Amino acid sequence: MNEIYDVAIIGGGPAGSTAACLLARAGRRVVVLEREKFPRFHIGESLLPYSMPVFDRLGVREELDRTAQPKHGAELLTACGERHVVFHFADGFRLKHHRSYQVERATFDKLLLDNAAKHGAEVREQVAVERVAFDETGVTLQIKGADGESVRARYVIDASGRNTVIGQQEGLKKSYPHLNKFAVYAHYENVVRREGPDGCTLTRMVRARDRWFWVIPLSDTKTSIGMVTDTATFKKWRLSPEDALEAGFREQPHFREILTGAERVTPIYSTGDYSYRNTRLSGPRWLLAGDAAGFIDPVFSTGVFLAIASGEQSADAIHTALDRPAEAPRLFAGYEKRFGKIMSLYLRFVDSWYAHEFIEVISQPTRRFDLPGAVNAVLAGNINGGFSIWWRMQLFYLVVFLQRFVRLCPRLSLTPAPAPAPAPTPEPATPCAP
Repeated sequence: MNEIYDVAIIGGGPAGSTAACLLARAGRRVVVLEREKFPRFHIGESLLPYSMPVFDRLGVREELDRTAQPKHGAELLTACGERHVVFHFADGFRLKHHRSYQVERATFDKLLLDNAAKHGAEVREQVAVERVAFDETGVTLQIKGADGESVRARYVIDASGRNTVIGQQEGLKKSYPHLNKFAVYAHYENVVRREGPDGCTLTRMVRARDRWFWVIPLSDTKTSIGMVTDTATFKKWRLSPEDALEAGFREQPHFREILTGAERVTPIYSTGDYSYRNTRLSGPRWLLAGDAAGFIDPVFSTGVFLAIASGEQSADAIHTALDRPAEAPRLFAGYEKRFGKIMSLYLRFVDSWYAHEFIEVISQPTRRFDLPGAVNAVLAGNINGGFSIWWRMQLFYLVVFLQRFVRLCPRLSLTPAPAPAPAPTPEPATPCAP
């Protein structure tokens, strides 16, 4: 442990790789400690347009343009079949960025991690951090199962995902009991898509009464499909994740249609109780970034967006702190305030999504006050849209609230039509008597 790094980063996912690349390009000595071996399967495959400037800073946009599926917006279908609304980013309120990407995370995450290494970050895979110790001059990271091996750095960014090494160690991790959800998902080949560019560039959300589905086109032929419901609801079904997903498909006419002839090409994955937040995001020599800071819900594809944004902001804060240590408390407090505000913004959006009235309002858009454009802007990641977006979103939330008591928009059952009964087998013909 003779060497000392400027920054040690726990985790090589989007947050850690983004921070590592930016710090290394700025001339800092950076080490990334990643517990897995890339590439590895991961969920969170739909990116937001307001990550594009960071991709430019990282120097990966040309490669993403060449290899990733374009994303131009999202569409919402109701399970009852009464509503289908499309949000193209080009129609968002004063949006500067109108497109993004759909990605396979195994490929995308490896691209970012390799890019960090290319720009000078030292990357160590299959290295797990067991504990972090702080003192007045730096940080010591104990490596798990390595006979006392440790890494010494001046600062540390915890981007370790749901493991949130520092969050767990300091007892900061708090779950959202009202967002105790269960997700089950897989990849499929040859899912039926509607004709035209929307069929392969839009994220689709299908909303039912007690669950919702995502449909994400990852390539010209491969599609990610998942289902999310309350954990308590899933337990009541008494089904395996595989059976629950298949039962969900059978109940929805939309999936009975689009999965005709489709083939599942991955195992069925599942995860639960994934919504949480840490009560603090910074300390004297540490910052939390990405999922290590918190994760809200997959519904609006904000996970990777927040990871990349926090990776960029944490890198910028520490880069300045290395030159002017006396400013570190102010810089870190500013980072925590900004990122906490962003998470609160999306938490309110997610809370509204799970209200029945939200679906009735958002699927019956009106052009008055350009409320759909403001919702679209938030969906695109425009978190700094200023007062013009803020007041429109407050009005939107007010309409959702009033919908509980007054029928401002048509009510929706969100209940799918039952599957048609199979045709009866005809009785064999009785020969005529001679």
